[in-house]
Amino acid sequence: MKVIIGLGNPGRSYSKTRHNLGFMVIDKLASECGIKLNRKGFYSIWSEGLIVGEKVILAKPQTFMNLSGKAVKSILKSLRAETSDLLIISDDMDLGLGKIKIRQKGGSGGHKGIKSVIDAIGTDRFIRLRIGIGKPEDKEETESYVLRPFKKTEIPSATGAVHMAAEATVTIIKCGVTAAMNKYNTRNSKSQFHPSLLKQPPTYYPPPRGGRNERRG
Repeated sequence: MKVIIGLGNPGRSYSKTRHNLGFMVIDKLASECGIKLNRKGFYSIWSEGLIVGEKVILAKPQTFMNLSGKAVKSILKSLRAETSDLLIISDDMDLGLGKIKIRQKGGSGGHKGIKSVIDAIGTDRFIRLRIGIGKPEDKEETESYVLRPFKKTEIPSATGAVHMAAEATVTIIKCGVTAAMNKYNTRNSKSQFHPSLLKQPPTYYPPPRGGRNERRG
């Protein structure tokens, strides 16, 4: 079983902000795989289903970003999952807009949601998939920057990154994290994604078979 958790802030006012890319990837996976995110518990909105034949838990913590660890710890403990089963998806200012990167361990990199997770579960040894949002021109605007919606000109790159992160998640499940790192971490040139790909139907999600598809900062 894989526990896939996207970080973000709950509420409509945050739904399209940079900090909510983790939520967007979870929504993308759920939509493509026919998994309804309709359960409430573990301080999250969550559900379970199958992706490439593997049982998965998809979850969006409702604690606000700075307390994400509370939800992650609750999910792991309640479902008796190991940290080796965990994949955290989040935004990252240290990556350019539209780029993604996969890591198997490491510090928070200044991301308050990741720091909360590390503090709560007591280890930094879990897979994380980072999605680039770029940095503001004025460093003093960091906090407000992550809580802003994407500019119109940025939407194709942001949407493409969500699409690619969902694909990378499937690769992790199907082929393992090393294969996914080799495939996606080396594609960090000027652009990883061309907007024309959005016009193509997704082909990397087989239909689910069986199973039960049921603080800011």
